[in-house]
Amino acid sequence: MTSPDTAALVLRIVVGLTIVAHGYNHIFGPGGVQGTAGWFSSMGLRPGIVHAWMSGLTELAAGFGLAFGFLTPFSAGAIIGTMVVAGITAHRKNGFFIFKPGQGYEYVLMIAVVAAGIAILGPGKASLDHAIGIDLDGWAGGLIALGLGVVGSAGLLGGAWRPEKPAPTT
Repeated sequence: MTSPDTAALVLRIVVGLTIVAHGYNHIFGPGGVQGTAGWFSSMGLRPGIVHAWMSGLTELAAGFGLAFGFLTPFSAGAIIGTMVVAGITAHRKNGFFIFKPGQGYEYVLMIAVVAAGIAILGPGKASLDHAIGIDLDGWAGGLIALGLGVVGSAGLLGGAWRPEKPAPTT
């Protein structure tokens, strides 16, 4: 394998399995899917239970897809979209740094950018995409991933995000 193939493999596995763990936690973590649903509802995602299941299942599928290099730009796009939604609904108001109270958007930004980079770089030779002859990298892979991530997150936020409006101050 060449160096770019090795880099793609390492990035895919680490980011993909990180997202798998995140999705698993949304469904089976300490509060279970009901706890995730309550948290999502508190941020204005309606209905919370639907978003909890969809987030968890999307992260599981996209994380495994990325780790195995299967439909890589589509897996990366699903991860980008999930991170954009998380960044806007949960982290944006807390500033950049993750270590600040409330946890800023540093983490979700890095995951989204790395997923975009993987889509552009391509999955490499040690991937299911390569084994079955799918060749969507470079501009094509990047545009698919960014388009899916941005359009998907905009659709979700436009259709289902209803945050509480702050009480007027007088």
